[in-house]
Amino acid sequence: MPALLGAEHLAYIGRQAPLKREVVTRRDIRKYSVATGQTLRKYLDGDEGPPLYHVALFWDVVELDQLMPDGVSMDGLIPRLPLERAMAGGLKIEYHRPIRPGDALVARRTLTGLYEKQGSQGPLIFYEVVMTVETESGEPVLTEKTTRLLR
Repeated sequence: MPALLGAEHLAYIGRQAPLKREVVTRRDIRKYSVATGQTLRKYLDGDEGPPLYHVALFWDVVELDQLMPDGVSMDGLIPRLPLERAMAGGLKIEYHRPIRPGDALVARRTLTGLYEKQGSQGPLIFYEVVMTVETESGEPVLTEKTTRLLR
């Protein structure tokens, strides 16, 4: 099997997307909590962000033509790859402390892995992105590792 990933692709490993800063509001926590069917008062009252609240908080707001085929925004972190049908490969989140209203958060995304494997139906490309979220003062909030695969 000829290699799909060349040196120009692998050179992206270690690349970081621009930092994203967001301020958490009680109203946004409440809206997210209602929309996702939360039942605990601390979420519905907006005292604490529920699990996965951070995901939408840091999404880019872009025009549709600025999205890759899998709906992820093109922020220069991932190179254009020879396979484009994307699938979820895994998500691991380690929470260090709750997200609270008034938090000024900073997210840093880094491409930590890019490799290929042979699947039962053909070649696959995997990429891994680690996102760390901290307060502006540097207090760790969470670490998220996302694995995506392309075929």
